[in-house]
Amino acid sequence: MAKITKVSPLAPAHFPVLPVIKGVSFATAAAGVKYAGRTDVMLAVLCEDTTVAGVYTRSSTRSAAVLDCQAKTGDEASGQAAIIVNSGNSNAFTGAVGIQSVQAITSAAAAALDMDANRVFTSSTGVIGERLPHDKIVSALEGLKSNLSEVNIADAAKAIMTTDTFPKGACASFDVAGKTVNIAGIAKGSGMIAPDMATMLVYIFTDAAIGQSDLQTVLDELTGPTFNSITVDSDTSTSDTLLLCATGKSGVSVGRENVQFREALRDVMLDLAHQVVKDGEGATKFVEIRVTGAQTEQDAHMHAMAIANSPLVKTAIAGEDPNWGRIVMAIGKSGAFADRDKLSIWFGDVLVAKDGWVNPDYREEDAAALMKLPEIVVRVDLGLGQSAKTVWTCDLTHGYIEINADYRS
Repeated sequence: MAKITKVSPLAPAHFPVLPVIKGVSFATAAAGVKYAGRTDVMLAVLCEDTTVAGVYTRSSTRSAAVLDCQAKTGDEASGQAAIIVNSGNSNAFTGAVGIQSVQAITSAAAAALDMDANRVFTSSTGVIGERLPHDKIVSALEGLKSNLSEVNIADAAKAIMTTDTFPKGACASFDVAGKTVNIAGIAKGSGMIAPDMATMLVYIFTDAAIGQSDLQTVLDELTGPTFNSITVDSDTSTSDTLLLCATGKSGVSVGRENVQFREALRDVMLDLAHQVVKDGEGATKFVEIRVTGAQTEQDAHMHAMAIANSPLVKTAIAGEDPNWGRIVMAIGKSGAFADRDKLSIWFGDVLVAKDGWVNPDYREEDAAALMKLPEIVVRVDLGLGQSAKTVWTCDLTHGYIEINADYRS
């Protein structure tokens, strides 16, 4: 795998201090799945009465781990649970042996932790098409079990990284009747990012008490405006998994309509999603695309993603060139309805085009100055209706090619 020697210039200054989530503990190990000299396996163990919800890639070539997790979520089950994740090998496109690897890991983990194998969830991330050396993961289980700690979440975030240049974490909390509810999450993701019902690998934990169906409903509803609204390179992974686990240890019960819980969870999910984009392979610019005035929300989404995924738009941004003609091109190719003569386009607060023509007051140097910023807003108003969509992306640089041209070495 290509060596990443430089942290993204868009990285946060430091990994956040995440609150302890009562009822969940973490451990990591250097199992040697692919990497030498670094941790590559993460174990999270959750207490009795834990509920688990999940969303997953819709890729037609999704991995054995994804299929196994999908089969284990979606009912009202609660109880002790575990999540075990390896980096360096995705166990995808590995046929029957991939299924055998998942079964070996889940069975061994269940035996080591004295729990039902149906409550052991696995994820794998890394190279596609190579057999997973699951014996290395199984051999690490006893050591993982003995090193479990509720304060090891930062180490867990590091263990699941592949081409990531920094570990990703986010948190939120709120009070109910004098009791505090905490939410903490970690994620990995840098390339192959264009989610479809999930994204990358994401694990979010809360000490709220909430039934599985309510937890699943909230997760489904919040995935759209967060993880399903980002893109790095328009490619959807075979392994995308998002698991949300609620231990109930705060003593605060919430339901699907609880506004505080929904807002706090959305904040964590959006923060993690933005961090993934900011760590996009080779990224130097974080770009927000706002589309307004569409006839339907679907049209707004299609236009926004067409802009965000356009190599011509992304390379122009990398070159700090305010080439608004490429925005016009992306809108025209999106497949959603647009009227050329009603379009308005902004870079930041600079109106560059309106009514199907360049703004007569537009000055190139004003937009060029904005393009030098590390975070850029591109706004398009279609002038057709009331629907809107915001998505986030990054630029496309030589760094992306360097990383992916040498990914398997």
